Amino acid sequence: MKYGYIRVSTKEQNPDRQYIALEHHGVSRENIYLDKISGKDFLRPEYGRLLLKLKGKDLLVIKSIDRLGRNYGEILEQWRKITKEIGADIQVIDMPLLNTVSGHGDLTGVFIADLVLQILAYVAETERTFLKERQAEGIAAAKARGVHFGCERLKEPEGFEIYYESWKKGEMSIRKAAEVLKMSHTTFYRRCRENMLKQGDDRQQ
Repeated sequence: MKYGYIRVSTKEQNPDRQYIALEHHGVSRENIYLDKISGKDFLRPEYGRLLLKLKGKDLLVIKSIDRLGRNYGEILEQWRKITKEIGADIQVIDMPLLNTVSGHGDLTGVFIADLVLQILAYVAETERTFLKERQAEGIAAAKARGVHFGCERLKEPEGFEIYYESWKKGEMSIRKAAEVLKMSHTTFYRRCRENMLKQGDDRQQ
């Protein structure tokens, strides 16, 4: 029996292209399972139903490996479960080498597909490692140039305390004080509120 699996990340994405590809490869519409959910893990209702339906010698067809998931560690585990535990075959349309159905009457097809998947997992993990290293290097270089990250509080402009006290006493408006300090009135008010909370004075001015 042939089954198909489709995943789209959001309800707005159209799965028609995947439906057409699976039907073109002999999968009937009633045997296609669709999840509209992120590929970050395999906690998906339709995928769970599909696994319960799959039996030995069945064939699961998917459009591309990323439709199965984004995490190659989990993809490898699901691949093992389907091909080894259940004994079903997998065919990835966009990557013919990821096809466990052997045309040689032996284990060649399974071996090649497993090997290709392991290579893909290695490449994906290596790329993630390089990306983290590049991000860390970029952040370190930016910090060396004096760039600040996160929610670090900026230094108050010179004279802020004077205008803050004037505002508290009602001697100057927020907009006027902010204008003199060359900052937006919303920023000035936020700084004033922070100072008031710090001093334990949370009264509305």
